[in-house]
This record gives sequence, C-alpha cells and structure tokens, in this order.
Amino acid sequence: METDTILIIVSCSTIGILLGYIVAKALEKNNASKIIKNAKEESNSIIRQANAEGESIKKDKLLQAKEKFIELKSEHEQIILSRDKKIAEAEKRTRDKESQVSNELSKNKKLSQEIEEKIKDYDFRLEFLEKKKEEVDKAHKSQIRQLEVISALSAEEAKSQLVESLRQEAKSDAMAYIQETVEEAKLTAQQEAKKIIINTIQRIGTEEAIDNCVSVFNIESDDVKGRIIGREGRNIRAIEAATGVEIIVDDTPEAIILSCFDSVRREVARLSLHKLVTDGRIHPAKIEEVVQKTQKQIEQEIIEVGKRTVIDLGIHGLHPELIKLVGRMKYRSSYGQNLLQHSREVAKLCGVMAAELGLNAKIAKRAGLLHDIGKVPDSEVDMETPHAILGMQWAEKYGEKPEVCNAIGAHHDEIEMTTLLAPIVQVCDAISGARPGARRQVLDSYIQRLKDLEDVAFGFNGVNKAYAIQAGRELRVMVESDRVSDEQAANLSFEISQKIQTDMTYPGQVKVTVIRETRAVNIAK
Repeated sequence: METDTILIIVSCSTIGILLGYIVAKALEKNNASKIIKNAKEESNSIIRQANAEGESIKKDKLLQAKEKFIELKSEHEQIILSRDKKIAEAEKRTRDKESQVSNELSKNKKLSQEIEEKIKDYDFRLEFLEKKKEEVDKAHKSQIRQLEVISALSAEEAKSQLVESLRQEAKSDAMAYIQETVEEAKLTAQQEAKKIIINTIQRIGTEEAIDNCVSVFNIESDDVKGRIIGREGRNIRAIEAATGVEIIVDDTPEAIILSCFDSVRREVARLSLHKLVTDGRIHPAKIEEVVQKTQKQIEQEIIEVGKRTVIDLGIHGLHPELIKLVGRMKYRSSYGQNLLQHSREVAKLCGVMAAELGLNAKIAKRAGLLHDIGKVPDSEVDMETPHAILGMQWAEKYGEKPEVCNAIGAHHDEIEMTTLLAPIVQVCDAISGARPGARRQVLDSYIQRLKDLEDVAFGFNGVNKAYAIQAGRELRVMVESDRVSDEQAANLSFEISQKIQTDMTYPGQVKVTVIRETRAVNIAK
C-alpha cells in the first residue's frame, strides 16, 4: 500500500510539473507575440515619422535652393548692370576724346597756317634787312676813306693809337684803385676777422670735460668689498686680468677705485662690477662671462653714441664706419680734453664761422666733427701715421667730399690747403684747444707712455694680453699656454724687462709679471 501511494504521489507530481511547464510555455508564447506586435507597431510609427520629417526637410531644401537661386540671379543682374554702366562710361570718354582730338587737329591746322604766314613775313623782312645792311656797309666804308684822307692815317693805325691811350689810362686808374682797396683791406681785414672769431666763440658755449685716469665705483655697504675681493683675492685678480684695470680697495667708505689710463677699460670694469654686484654671484667664471658681455655692450653703445652725435649736429649720410669712429671718440682724450666733446665743439664753431663767411655750414660741421678721427686708430700700423693724414685717408675711403678730406688732412699743415674750409677747421680747432683749462699736456704724455709700455709686450710672440697698471709701475702680461711654456714664460718676463730698460725712459721701476694659465674645457652633451 505504501508503495502504491508513493507511486501515485510521484505520478501526480510529474503530471503537475508537466502541466505547469505546458502552461508556462503557453504564457511565454503569448507574451512574445504581444511584444512582437508592439515592436511592429512602434517600427511602423517610426517609419511614418521619418517619412514625414523627410518630406519637411525636402520642402525646406527646395525653398532654400529657390532663395539662393533668386539671390544669385539678382547679383548677376547687378554685375551685368555695372558692366553695362562702365562700358557706357568708357564709350562716353572715347567720344569726348575723339571730339577733343578733332578740336586739337583743327587748332593745329590754324596754327600751322599762321606759322607759314609768319615765315613768309620773316623772309621778306630778312631780305629787306640784308639790303639795308649792304647799304650801311657801303656808307661806312666811304666815311672811313674820307676820314683817312682828312687825317692822313689808316684806320688800323688810328685804332691802335686809341687803344694804347685807353690802355695806359685804364692801367693807371686800376693801379690806383687796387692800392686804395689793399690799404682799406689791411685796415679792416684784421678787425673783421677778430669780429667773426669773437662772435663765433660767444655763440658756442660748451662745458670743459677733462678726462682723468680714475673712476669711483660706489657700493651700498662695505660688506660688498669682501665679496669683490674673494677668497685670497681670487675675484679681484680675475677682474684685473679680464679688464686690465687696477682695482684699489682701501678704507674709503662705500667706494672702490678703478684706475686705468684707457677710459674704455675703466667703463667695461665699472659696468661689469655693477652687474656682478647686482647679480650677487661673484666668482672667476662669472667674472669672465660678464666682462665679455660688457665689452660687446660697450661696442654697441659706441655706435649709438656716434648716431646720436651726428643727429644732434644735423649731419646726414655719414658712412657707418665713420659713425663708429665718432662714437669711439667718447672714450679717447687729447691732452686731457675729451675727444668727442672737442670734436662737437669744433663742428659747432665751424658751422657758425662758415655761415658768417657765407660758406656751406653743413659741410663745415661735417669737417669739424671728423677732423680728429685719426686719433682713434684700430691697429699699431695706423698709430705710426699722423692722425690728420690717417683721418683724411679714412674720409676718402668712406666717400667724403674732397673739400672735407682736405680740411681734415690740412688742419695741422701736413698737406696744402686747397679750399676755404681747411683754414676754418684749423682756426676752430685752435679755438677749442686754447680755452683755459681745456687741455693738459702732462696727462697726454703719461697716457702715451703707458700705451708704449703695453706695445713693448705685444712685440713678443705668444703674448695674448698686456695691461699697464699701477700708474705704469707694473706690466701684467697674459700669454697663450699652448705657445709659451713655464720656462719660456720666465725668460719672456726677463726679455720684456730688458726691452723696457733699453728702449724706454720712465721714473722708478717697472715690474713685469707674466701669467700663464692652462685650461681644459670639455662639453657634456
């Protein structure tokens, strides 16, 4: 019984599961059909909407195409109208020109007729004049024959006697007039010359700028002095070696003294110190870098100074090399007088004096500014040529006018003066140099002695740089390490000292220091 009951229960359960499965499948099929039906309805609605939107877009595009066509058509019509208008205007101008040409032709025809009539009239008058001339010549000859018969002299003899008498009378009158003119010129020439010179000097007022050999570099505090000196003085030695300027650090509060006869070196040292102190990093490598940059800056500043000078004086068309030479005069002195200030003053004096004499003031200014450019030579070879001749050669090389070149070369009477401009430049140069306190002979000879001292060192092989420092009591020479050995450096020091001792005259003693430095530089990339 229990077994039958279990079988019945199992069979009933199986039948129930089968019935449930069948019902579930039927329900799932019913749901799937509903979903498919709904999807078909949604797709149909989407298609209908897409068709409707396509129709609306199509209509919009057609409308836009029609509007664009109408717009292009109107633009084309306007272009055609403008072209027609231009063609009509051109035809009108052509008709006007044709009418003008026809009028001109008719006028020319009338003029040609009038000219022909005048030519006929002139021919008739010319024939009449020729006949009258022949009659006058016949009457003149008959009168001459009658006079010859009356005076018993020929026409040539009478003419020669008359000419001789007139010549003697004119000669005596001319001599008397010349004598009176010379006497009057002697009385007034000196007075007029003094008047012109005094007026010229009074109209030119310039400051006297006297160059010296010392510059003062101001610092904020004395703590900076120690940084400039560096450990065991290595920084100050590097500055002196790079610039050739003696650095004097003493008890003067908030100041360092820069001593050098060459004002360019002093300016390079001053600007380099200013940059180093401002930057704060002071060491030998940085010092060399800053000095090199400063030297390039000074070169550019020299060109700017030359440009400003020629603009201030109203001088145009000056060659760039001459402008550079003018700028370099700022850092040169002549007998203690700043060369650029002296040349500017001479240029102004020449302009005023030339205007007083009725000459070209602009050319006179040009010659006055350039008269001393030979004092800023580029090489030792140029230094052997007199500065007036060297300046004239440069002016000729860079296309200056002959009168300017002659004025430059003749202002110290080294060549003959060929124009009035040359004596004007000479006089104005003397006026500028003769001002009280304008020049100091001792300073110029001192600077020349230091330059000669440096030139002695450059006469030996292997010398790279040479600086005269401590007022000429020391000559510091830098040599090329690959050309001069340590033993040769010692011999070179001895040879230079012997050369100075035999060839130069100097007070006291001169210490010759030869510096040889070896550097190995490589770059990691």
